[in-house]
Amino acid sequence: MRGVVLFLLVFVLLPFLPLGVWRAYLLDAGVFLLLYTALALSWDLVARTGQLSLAHGAFFGLGAYGVGLLEPHVGTLPALLSGSLLAGLSALLLGSVTLRLHGLYFAIASLAFSEVLRTLALKLPFTGGPIGLPVPPAFGGAPLAPYYLAFAVLAVAVGLSLWAEHSPFRLAQAACRQSEPVARVLGVRVVRVKLLSLLLGSLVAGLAGGVYAMKALFINPYEAFSLGRAVEALVIPIFGGLYTTLGPLLGGVVLVGLEQVLRLWIQEGYLVVYGAILILAILFLPRGLMGLWRRRRG
Repeated sequence: MRGVVLFLLVFVLLPFLPLGVWRAYLLDAGVFLLLYTALALSWDLVARTGQLSLAHGAFFGLGAYGVGLLEPHVGTLPALLSGSLLAGLSALLLGSVTLRLHGLYFAIASLAFSEVLRTLALKLPFTGGPIGLPVPPAFGGAPLAPYYLAFAVLAVAVGLSLWAEHSPFRLAQAACRQSEPVARVLGVRVVRVKLLSLLLGSLVAGLAGGVYAMKALFINPYEAFSLGRAVEALVIPIFGGLYTTLGPLLGGVVLVGLEQVLRLWIQEGYLVVYGAILILAILFLPRGLMGLWRRRRG
């Protein structure tokens, strides 16, 4: 808990630190770090039930398009909440049909769901088709609005993760992950637990997508419903440590920070180095950074 509080405190105070010429760059990078970390925590909420979701790119994209379509008419916060609710409703629809599937079958179904949404966004006229949509800035262009909105999304994700980690709901999720037949014998309503986990994760992912759209000022189907977004959502918790709150926070800081540093130093070909580092980390840190920390503590 101390580590989580320290992490949040650092990012609350970041805009007030004497950062010099790096201030604008660090605050811009901080927005994306906060959003990707929130997305990672939302994925981890679902993974705690044993489900491998590849639909988080879809939830992210629905939140982004919800904001892009509604913000010019209703304002920043109503559009952001509407985009999140749209993602949540889609999760209920997806989960009610697919959550009785297991393992790779659910993963494939969730990936297909994301591809269907991307195809619809490419074809429907009100989404702007392949060209995409311009998105107004948050609160009329207030300089720090995207940063603090991204921080608020992360705070929501952290709150939900801590609740799931320290409440009886954690036991229900763990039972589903370990053995669904045994969980049912123990009285756990497996589908309901998995559906609630998917709903909570999708709401956070939708919020992250909405803030991302207001920061980028433009969205298109290739970016909003990218498979890469779903991969980012699962790589960060795996690297940091699954089924924890602090693990995805550490993973987000290290991986997003590392990507930014490599982008500045290497520029062309930095993704090759980044990918090699990820492969080595997965090979030698199978339990992530949290597993390494626990081993060091004995």
